[in-house]
Amino acid sequence: MRLRDLFIGLALLALVVGLSSCMEWNYGLEEEKFEASGAGLFIANEGNFQYGNATLSYYNPQTKEVEQEVFLRANGMKLGDVAHSMTIHDGKGWVVVNNSHVVFAIDLQTFKEVGRIEGLPSPRYIHFVSDEKAYVTQLWDNRIFVVNPKRYEVIGQIEVPEMALGTGSTEEMVAYGKYVYCNCWSYQNRIIKIDTERDVVVDELVVGIQPTSLVMDKYQKLWTLTDGGYEQSPYGYEAPSLFRIDAETFEIEQQFRLKQGETTSKVRINGAGDRIFWINDDVWSMEVTASRVPVRPFLAYRETLFHGLTVDPTNGEVYVADAIDYMQRGKVYRFSAEGELIDDFYVGVIPGAFCWK
Repeated sequence: MRLRDLFIGLALLALVVGLSSCMEWNYGLEEEKFEASGAGLFIANEGNFQYGNATLSYYNPQTKEVEQEVFLRANGMKLGDVAHSMTIHDGKGWVVVNNSHVVFAIDLQTFKEVGRIEGLPSPRYIHFVSDEKAYVTQLWDNRIFVVNPKRYEVIGQIEVPEMALGTGSTEEMVAYGKYVYCNCWSYQNRIIKIDTERDVVVDELVVGIQPTSLVMDKYQKLWTLTDGGYEQSPYGYEAPSLFRIDAETFEIEQQFRLKQGETTSKVRINGAGDRIFWINDDVWSMEVTASRVPVRPFLAYRETLFHGLTVDPTNGEVYVADAIDYMQRGKVYRFSAEGELIDDFYVGVIPGAFCWK
């Protein structure tokens, strides 16, 4: 069994206990004042499942300075258990903390909390439909929660039909017109299409086993990357694939087949929308108009455990997070658009998600 599969298995086992636990937020710690003006990069460090050691780091690309645990230091309390993703909207940073069942809204310069949405079963990502409506996807739950970010409260839910194995999993979301597309990952094989005017699933597209992520390019093509599951999985095991999907027709245009047993995750896109990047043990890259995958990676595997990936939307620089062993502090590598190392720095435990400010 691959290390990633073992980690997922342990997380599944721990979830039953985790869902019954409560996070004690107020620790009465000393608060610090920050003034992070200008551009920067947030790194959400998941921490170990059930340890409550998730953290938020902040990196200044101009000065190459990194601030650790900025949420804890700014608010005098811990972030919680498993910081899974972060999104910026309406001048706030929205940090999704999975096993603490909460989405925090923070000030982008001071890092102080300005609000929170609680009572979510297992939140993964938040996507803003408007200033007064957002969707929050869930792990192992067939509901996508509809929330009002102005009032920080749940106002509804979207039922995702026919989830496999009696469970559900919805992940990343991409908007196209009045629709939002979402990949269904754990023990699933679909991309769903949501009508944002009615908050209902109106269509679905079967891809491969366990699509991990979702982006859209400049030509309105959706890209998703499947991981193929794992050996002895009750849902099946197959070679991973990269899919290009037309957003208008909602049909698969091309499937790029990869090798079975390879560890795939995190398809990402540059700011121009004309080049995608993804993790497949190594970090790979190709133009969105390519007819085949390249023969050599953009960044070669170097006894690293690549777990997070992002591309600077302004200059095409690539940042990749190394989880190392899932226990010690992880490391982030910063590369030029040509693949030359610019900087590297340590962050928190299991860096997995990035968010550009």
